[in-house]
Order: sequence, then C-alpha cells, then structure tokens
Amino acid sequence: MDSKQNHGQDSTTPELIRRLAEQVFGDKAKADHWLNQPTVETGDCSRLQLAHSRVGYEAVKAELNRLSHGFAC
Repeated sequence: MDSKQNHGQDSTTPELIRRLAEQVFGDKAKADHWLNQPTVETGDCSRLQLAHSRVGYEAVKAELNRLSHGFAC
C-alpha cells in the first residue's frame, strides 16, 4: 500500500474536481469561484480544500453530478 492510500489522499483529485467543475459550469472562472467559496456544509473550508481527501473528493463530485443534472445542492 502506498502513502496515498495510507492517508486517503491523492494529489490528482483536486485537479479532477477542477476539470469536472469546469465542465458543469462551462466556465473556468465560475468553476473556480464555486470551488473556492467556503461553505457551512464543508465546515467553512472550500470544496477544493475538501477534495484533497478521498471522502471529500467523493462528496464534491456527487454535488457536481447533482448540479449537472439540474438539482440544486
């Protein structure tokens, strides 16, 4: 098991989330704004910060998938 698996983190997950957000929002600036905005739901950290852990990545990805299908989060 490598260190990424041991810590539940993967340095590529924030980049994957950034790309998915750009697809959903259709605009890099809008995606960056959404990703970097602190929210109560994320414990006052940004979604991009949350995406650094596997669990956080999955949560942000699910939120983006809901948005892409027209469901408000």
